[in-house]
Amino acid sequence: MTTDALKPTDLEIFLFDLRGYLLLENALTAQEVAACNAEIDAILPLKVGQWAGYIHGHQFGTADGLNLQQIYEAGPAFENLIDHPAWIEKVKFFVGGEGTFDYKHGPLFIDENFANVRGPGEAIGIHSGGHAGSKRNQFRFHTGRFMNGQVNALIALTDIGPGQGATMVIPGSHKSNFPPPDYEKHSIGVGGAADAVVGAEEIYMNAGDALIFVDTICHGSARRASPGDRRVVVYRYGPSWGFFRHGYRPSPELLSRLTPARRQIVWPHDVMKREPQK
Repeated sequence: MTTDALKPTDLEIFLFDLRGYLLLENALTAQEVAACNAEIDAILPLKVGQWAGYIHGHQFGTADGLNLQQIYEAGPAFENLIDHPAWIEKVKFFVGGEGTFDYKHGPLFIDENFANVRGPGEAIGIHSGGHAGSKRNQFRFHTGRFMNGQVNALIALTDIGPGQGATMVIPGSHKSNFPPPDYEKHSIGVGGAADAVVGAEEIYMNAGDALIFVDTICHGSARRASPGDRRVVVYRYGPSWGFFRHGYRPSPELLSRLTPARRQIVWPHDVMKREPQK
C-alpha cells in the first residue's frame, strides 16, 4: 500500500476537525496485540516508582492505574508501534508542518509513550480542552492545513466496553472556550472520573482498535466496574523540535537497534559537534 493510500480520507479529515478524534478499527492484528500483552506480562509486577530496565512505573493521579513509561523499550512489539502504518501517515497529516521549520529534524517526535494497566475502581479524571490554552497540545488549523501540537494514538490491548473503563471524550471540545460544568471536581489528580461530566461520551474499543485524537480535546476515562485489567498503550506525537514531557530518555540500546525512520521519531535531536580548537 502506498503512503498516499494511508493518509486520512476526506471523511476522516472532516470528522477529525469536527470531533477532534478518529476511531480506527482493527489497527493491530490479534498477533500484534498478543505480542504487546506478552511484553507487558514480562515487566509485571511493577510498582509505582520502580524500574524494569529502562521502563518506569508511574501514576498521574492516585487511582488511575499503573503507567509503564517508555514502553517502546519493552521489545519489538512496542517498537513496531512507533511508526505503525495503521496510523502514522494520519498522525503526520494532523500534526502537520511539512515544508516548514517544523520538519527541520523530521516529521514527528514522541514526547511520551506508556502502557496503562487499570483495574476495578480505577479511572482517570477529565483533563485538557480548548479552554485550557496549552501551547504544547493546542489545536490549530492555519493556511489550509493542520498545525497541531500533539496528536495521540491510544491503542486498546483488551476489549473495553460498558463498565470496563472506556476512554471518554467530549467531541468538539478541542475548540471550546469554556470548561464543562464541574470540570475541577472531576479532573485528573483528584480521583475523578470522566463519566459524570456533561457531554462526555464513552468510546468502546475492541483489542487492536486505535483512537487517534488531538490532545486538546477534553478527555479522561470512566471508572472501571468490571473485574480484571484494562490495558491500553499511548504514543504522543508532536513536531520534531519538541522534547520529552518527563525526564526520560531513550536508551542507547534502543537507539542502536531501531530502523532509521523509527530512530528519527524517537530521537530527532541533532547534537552539534564542535571541532576542538587548536
